[in-house]
Amino acid sequence: MVDFCINGGGMVGAALALGLAQQQFKVVVIEPYLPAPFNADDGPDLRVSAISEASVTLLKALGAWEHIAAMRVKPYKGLSVWDDPAHRTDFTAQSIDMPQLGFFVENRLLQLGCHEALKQFDNVELISGQRVTDIQLADTATVKLSNGRAVQAKWLIGADGANSQVRKAAGIGTTGWQYAQQAMGITIEMDKPVEPITWQQFTSSGPKAFLPMFDNYASLVWYDSPDELHRIKSLKANQLVNEILNTFPEELTQGNNSFSIIDKAVFPLTRSHANHYVKGCCALIGDAAHTINPLAGQGVNLGFKDIEAFLSVTANFSNANTNGKQLALIEKAFSQKLIADYEKPRKRDNLVMMTAMDGFYTLFSNEVGPIKWIRNQLLSVAQRIEPAKQEVLKYAIGLR
Repeated sequence: MVDFCINGGGMVGAALALGLAQQQFKVVVIEPYLPAPFNADDGPDLRVSAISEASVTLLKALGAWEHIAAMRVKPYKGLSVWDDPAHRTDFTAQSIDMPQLGFFVENRLLQLGCHEALKQFDNVELISGQRVTDIQLADTATVKLSNGRAVQAKWLIGADGANSQVRKAAGIGTTGWQYAQQAMGITIEMDKPVEPITWQQFTSSGPKAFLPMFDNYASLVWYDSPDELHRIKSLKANQLVNEILNTFPEELTQGNNSFSIIDKAVFPLTRSHANHYVKGCCALIGDAAHTINPLAGQGVNLGFKDIEAFLSVTANFSNANTNGKQLALIEKAFSQKLIADYEKPRKRDNLVMMTAMDGFYTLFSNEVGPIKWIRNQLLSVAQRIEPAKQEVLKYAIGLR
């Protein structure tokens, strides 16, 4: 029997496995679909995340960041938000004495970096190519795989995404909804290397965002109605380029005269929050526990904050004597500690962030006169009052 079985070896699941391995726990990670190995000649992946400085600090401590950075990352030093040119706020790393505000990293490379770091631990077993076919829960968990193998674990961790098998097996309900809008991710290649600046313009039909990537590549995010995104997704490449030029602000082509389409896909936007993060011998982490509007790029960063809180609890039990009768007492104490020091604070903080993003979205994607006036005043004031702007920026990148 292992200490922890983690269902899901993505970015968050693999990072949690690293932390538990460092604490000398015996861990099994189940990941049916491993990412393709890194090849520097490959083009960019469609899925990319904005990794905060706080998340980088965690990944460094886990030993994963060196592997991620050795592949490719894109630091960004500037962040701009606006409604119209007269009402905008510009944030810079220099204003808070930081070398950068964070990094844009392809999701696959985050996962690969964590898996590379896991190779040094002999107390972690990675099971790939197998599906979970059944989960039986009692005082401990038994996870049955498609090859007939059964994994027994004291604790089963659901790091298996928004449609978590673990969450369903544990009977944990969720609250939330699917947003009326969707988001299209568009990977482009520009004629010159992109500047290390990300920006987001808010319009009545939804935000339009620019995410810099390595070399000449960048990612665009186009929020709109499902019908409109279905229309533009069906366009030929040259037609889509013209639609982008007509819809996105002029900042897109400043310093770059042209670009080509590399890839595109439409993603639904869903808010979901588990009613419990801990139940019985199961715990949820990352998207299995919460999904959020990706407006400010906080999704995976919230998952990494979950990991920090979870590991702060397990650290106090990693050297515990679990022989005989003490085992039940320690496991009970561990469960209570997880609820008190992991579930309660993370559930509260994640709910605050979810609500803030929804409020932010409503405020900045609305043409109602009074709301627009408030929005413009906020942007103008934020641009002028440097101390307040610095505090907002520090919070956004995880330094507060």
